[in-house]
Amino acid sequence: MVASLLGLSVLIFVISRVLPGNPARLALGAMASEQQVEQFAAEMGLNGPLSAQYIEYMRRLLVGDLGQSLQTRNPVVEDLVTKLPATFELISLAFGFMVVLGIPLGILAAQHRGGAVDNVTRFFAFATVSVPSFLVGIVFQLVFGYYLNWFPITGRLSSAYGEEVVRTTGFMLVDTLLSGSFAAHVDAWAHLLLPALALSFSGMGQVIRITRSSMIDVEGKDYIEATRAYGLPSWLVVNKYSLKNAFVPTLTILGLQYAWLLSGAFVIEIVYSWPGVAKYGVQSVLTSDVNAIVGVTMLIGVVFVTVNLIVDVLASVLDPRVGLAGDNR
Repeated sequence: MVASLLGLSVLIFVISRVLPGNPARLALGAMASEQQVEQFAAEMGLNGPLSAQYIEYMRRLLVGDLGQSLQTRNPVVEDLVTKLPATFELISLAFGFMVVLGIPLGILAAQHRGGAVDNVTRFFAFATVSVPSFLVGIVFQLVFGYYLNWFPITGRLSSAYGEEVVRTTGFMLVDTLLSGSFAAHVDAWAHLLLPALALSFSGMGQVIRITRSSMIDVEGKDYIEATRAYGLPSWLVVNKYSLKNAFVPTLTILGLQYAWLLSGAFVIEIVYSWPGVAKYGVQSVLTSDVNAIVGVTMLIGVVFVTVNLIVDVLASVLDPRVGLAGDNR
């Protein structure tokens, strides 16, 4: 994990420094004088050699200091902490859709292998993987937001409830309940459903395909045939024996997809004007906000390596054949 994050820090730091455009000029605007630009660049530490800039950046990073954002003039850590709850709500619900819909559909397809249900499910999985998430998001906005007018299409909460809700935790679903406004809570769910569903589609297709193939592979094993020969109910065989042994590949893809949701949220947050970390990252790239770019990328990297670690540990729990370092298995 440490080696991966260190390599990522070097790579993204160098890339952020060679982006076209002068970050200090973009931050101060076209009307600023050259002297002002040079002074601001010196204050932000952008004039020294790259090696010195990287050493200073790593020194600050080790104490939790990601520097100052050029676009908001706030500490990057403060911006990330403020915007992370919105993104976490979005990707968590999207992950829930992937689990609740993807795994049952994969099991259903495996149980009806070669039939109409299997063909329809596989076509749906292929379509969700192939169609870009931003296109799904725009279609949802047009159909459910514009034509049917069932859901709002931008933001996290309607302006009518803005004064009723006190931002305590940053999680809108929690803050609306803490504020005692059930109507605002329902409105927050309405704002969240469309972007979360659009974000989940690509990962859902992956989960369906992996679950189906794993279930089919397990169904052919001798011990599964033995359980059926003993006369055990089909639902018991599927849920207790087949799914448990077929779940390790699904668990792996779920872990990777949860991390990918954070990077995939970049497009969805722009489409739905969702004020999260991903949108903040896009704005940082457009304004060459080097400190914010590195901060957002490092955050995504930490999520990736952490999720991979959790998946490895859970895989060893589900499958005794998978050992961890130091095990005597």
